Amino acid sequence: MFDIIGKRFWYFSISGIIILAGIISLLVYGLKPGIEFGSGSETTISFKTTVDKQQVVQTLADLGYGRGNAIVRGVVGTTGTDFIIGLPELNDATKSALQAGLKDKLGEFQSGGFQTVTKESAAETSRNATIAVIVSSIFMLLYISWAFRRMPNPFRWGVSAIVALVHDILVVLGMFALFGGLFGWQIDLMFIAAVLTVIGYSVNDTIVVFDRIRENVKNYGSADFEGVVNRSLVETMSRTLITGLGTLFVLIALMLIIGAPIQNMASVLLVGILTGTYSSIGTAASLLVVWKNGEWGRFIGRKPAPAVARGQ
Repeated sequence: MFDIIGKRFWYFSISGIIILAGIISLLVYGLKPGIEFGSGSETTISFKTTVDKQQVVQTLADLGYGRGNAIVRGVVGTTGTDFIIGLPELNDATKSALQAGLKDKLGEFQSGGFQTVTKESAAETSRNATIAVIVSSIFMLLYISWAFRRMPNPFRWGVSAIVALVHDILVVLGMFALFGGLFGWQIDLMFIAAVLTVIGYSVNDTIVVFDRIRENVKNYGSADFEGVVNRSLVETMSRTLITGLGTLFVLIALMLIIGAPIQNMASVLLVGILTGTYSSIGTAASLLVVWKNGEWGRFIGRKPAPAVARGQ
């Protein structure tokens, strides 16, 4: 049998490096709010011929939308034809003038959509999104603690799942901050929807693993808890990988077919599915073993006390 859980501190080290890189990205680049969170107008345009991004930026500057007033993002997977443009709030007249100016200087294009959000709506959206994430996390903690109430120390199970969840969110935020700095990506409602989806997927994957651990504890006892957890991970590995790969294939297909409108959401989901699959094994299940064995001292270089001394 593969010794998966025996390498738990390697998993923690890998997670720590990735999260540290994400935190650095957040500190350096930050998260750039889209129009849903910062107000303004946004449009997606697709030119019939290849156009350099700098040409679009310069044209917008000539039309009165200089640096700080316009954000131009190239769409990943296109060859210089599709762009997402963020602007201050536009009315019908300024919108028509903008489109006419772009066509005159850069050629014909098709508009893939146009939306405007006021400052009041942006503030309300930010508040509601924050509440949604916090409330969902609290209810998940309570639910998992209740679902595993017949196990010793059920609160540990809930906390371990939430720690894995926070791990996934930090990885996603760090990735998005990096992409925001490199490609000008902004957080929008699709981003929030993707984060909430990642939360649900991560917790679902963790519960599947936890449920198998619970069943194996009933069957084999908890004397060798580390061995029981490792057996459970091996037994659920194929299901976890197949589900994750199937979801990834669908997301890649959506990115290739639909493109610009969902690129941010699909990218967040891609990273979230990968890290959620990893964290259910390398974070949530491993934390249960660390907690059971009282190995917290190993995080600071101290060896754990003997099992007898811990009363186990």
